[in-house]
Amino acid sequence: MKLTIVGTGYVGLVTGTGFANLGNQVTCLDIDADKIARLERGELTIYEPGLEEIFRRNRAGGRLAFTTDARRAVESAEIIFLCVGTPPDARQAADLTAVRSVAAEIGRFMNGYKVVVNKSTVPVGTAEMVRQLIRDHQNEPIDFDVVANPEFLREGVAVKDFENPERIIIGTDSPRAEAILSRLYRSLARTDRPIMVTDIPSAELIKYAANAMLATRISFMNQLAHLCEKTGADIKAVSRGLGLDSRIGPRFLQAGVGYGGSCFPKDVKALVATLKAHGCPADLFEAVDRVNEAQKTLVVDRLASRLELAGSTVAIWGLSFKPKTDDIREAPALAIIARLEAAGAGVHVYDPVAMERARPLLPKARFFTDPYEAIRDCDALVVVTEWDEFRNVDMRAVKILLRRPLIVDGRNIYDPAELRALGMDYIGIGR
Repeated sequence: MKLTIVGTGYVGLVTGTGFANLGNQVTCLDIDADKIARLERGELTIYEPGLEEIFRRNRAGGRLAFTTDARRAVESAEIIFLCVGTPPDARQAADLTAVRSVAAEIGRFMNGYKVVVNKSTVPVGTAEMVRQLIRDHQNEPIDFDVVANPEFLREGVAVKDFENPERIIIGTDSPRAEAILSRLYRSLARTDRPIMVTDIPSAELIKYAANAMLATRISFMNQLAHLCEKTGADIKAVSRGLGLDSRIGPRFLQAGVGYGGSCFPKDVKALVATLKAHGCPADLFEAVDRVNEAQKTLVVDRLASRLELAGSTVAIWGLSFKPKTDDIREAPALAIIARLEAAGAGVHVYDPVAMERARPLLPKARFFTDPYEAIRDCDALVVVTEWDEFRNVDMRAVKILLRRPLIVDGRNIYDPAELRALGMDYIGIGR
């Protein structure tokens, strides 16, 4: 099938490459000419494990093309996927500027029946808005359908998630569009990985509901972590005991420095804005967001209780909001570093893949290409992102290199007893 993917960020690039790998003819459209030029030269513009191999294979096979020409991209497509950003606006609602712009262009350039698929995370009612904008910008009436098809790609395992989705949600009111999308996705669907067809509003809400539920679990554990510290309980033990309940399960029950990234923070805020716009209470999700924002910089307060921050030097291990990605959007590390620098501390940073993205945002920080060099002569180490390479470091070397043996384990990846036995001053979350 002939597909156009509008937007070449994490979702658009993985989706486009994935569909090309299934044998479709895919054109990726973006207004960023520099990004398109780099992709045309074969340069990946994001870090995502497993993506480079299939990207190069499908570029070489002629199934994956890139362009800034909206007319050509629209006219050549049977299915058009909207994978554009929906960042928070001034009210913290989803900013649909890019969605509106793309819808208008589709209307102007439409030359025959198209299925327009919204993969961007958008509030309920967006599909109807897109439908009306396309109609308003058509030169003559041409039949089309709008479908809600939310993405569930986790950065760091996005290729795996595309190839092995837990579910495929198709929100549509058109049997014709349903048949086309079902045919496109049939090679990915299995008995235990079904295609679920719903009405459009339900499909639009499912993505927000999923992200808000996961964010709630994280904030739930972070709130409990405070009680653990006051009472002598260990949040890791509480998490394990809680997760063994089959009604609850173990995932997303880890306390730490809070969630970040392009989804959870903005989607929780956008859901709050949508609830309020419809006259519904939003207390629960406002609390989830509030707990998370406070959690991000909690470690700075813990450090300040052990260390005079002004004039000290603090090493940060991990800049990306999670392992296996270079995405630093809403990353807790950025908030932590900002507070440390505001308190007068110098900051050393190391991350396996995210430093180039972070460098423009951290002009005062010193960047290191080796984690051990980053901590040399520092007064404390703060582990912010749980990269695998941090889990089995030589703690004896860490103790020697630090000016004082103070470590803040923002993801609870170390055994407190082992570190304290080595003479380390250990601070965990809820432990």
